[in-house]
Amino acid sequence: MQLALEVLSDLVRLSRREAAAPLRRYAEEGSHWHDALVELVELGDPALTLGLDELVESRCDDADLAHLMTAGPNPVIDAWAARRPRIAEARARHRARSQEAKAARAAARAGGTRASAGGSPDRAASSDTELLDVAQQAAGRTRYRRSSNWAGAGPSCCSTREEVLPEGPGRLRGAVCRALSQYGPETLPRARAWAAAKGGCTDMGLRILAHHGTRRDIPLLMDELRETVEKREWAGAVNPVEGLGRLRAGESVPLLKTAWTESTYAYLRPRVLTALVRTAPHTAESYAVEGLWDCESDVREEAARFVPHTRDTRLRLQRLHHDVAEEPEVRAAAAARTLA
Repeated sequence: MQLALEVLSDLVRLSRREAAAPLRRYAEEGSHWHDALVELVELGDPALTLGLDELVESRCDDADLAHLMTAGPNPVIDAWAARRPRIAEARARHRARSQEAKAARAAARAGGTRASAGGSPDRAASSDTELLDVAQQAAGRTRYRRSSNWAGAGPSCCSTREEVLPEGPGRLRGAVCRALSQYGPETLPRARAWAAAKGGCTDMGLRILAHHGTRRDIPLLMDELRETVEKREWAGAVNPVEGLGRLRAGESVPLLKTAWTESTYAYLRPRVLTALVRTAPHTAESYAVEGLWDCESDVREEAARFVPHTRDTRLRLQRLHHDVAEEPEVRAAAAARTLA
């Protein structure tokens, strides 16, 4: 349903304003009415949302209203807020939070400057903002040490990763992940242990193996892919699929074909197609042809790069190239193949 709502919204942006009628009707009557409201708000046209303010105020709790707020000024929200006190209050709360977040980021940057000049940051930092600042400083030091060939930093950074991953806040984990990824192959021994241990660091270990592993890591990646396919845990299949594709592991082809056929996870499907092309180019041709008509733009983009030239695929590539409603990346990939 989300895809259908996004298509209607895109049609309105392409001056097909008649598409706003079913979008508005779904906001009034559909089961995913809040998603439709989000699309209407993002269109930023008060003429398309006249009269919906009463529905918004009556149906939305505070969390729903907060989700409707946009980063900058929005004519739809402003028009609703002028008539509905609860919407005006939600807008005021959103602007206050935005100002607080801006001030916190400025304070964090100032704190980072002082810490880098005067010593190490406080490991006992209590707020999420402070923890994120600690991680960002660690990431900065990691990049400096790597560029300076600073010996021994990799294991230290790995230890930091092991400390914060199982229990640290999400943004802190992400910052330390980015810091650790700077080291690449240097972290492989620890990454192999993480991936095999099935603990809090498993995901990061698999990510490192996917990008830097060698052929000795194929059995572990195969086991992980087999397990995720059997359990239909498609998000967990991303790292092994990328790693096995990069290593051109032909033994992964049956599992890759199963993942392509059964998975509906948008982030995984283009990566499965890329892995098939790398591991079994001839087998992948039929999947690339199918991918030209896939509902996910990332799949269409990958398919446009790899599909074999036939009369039908040339025609499809030309249509993708000239379709003004198509994603720019897809149009570019199709244009490169039609001009080749």
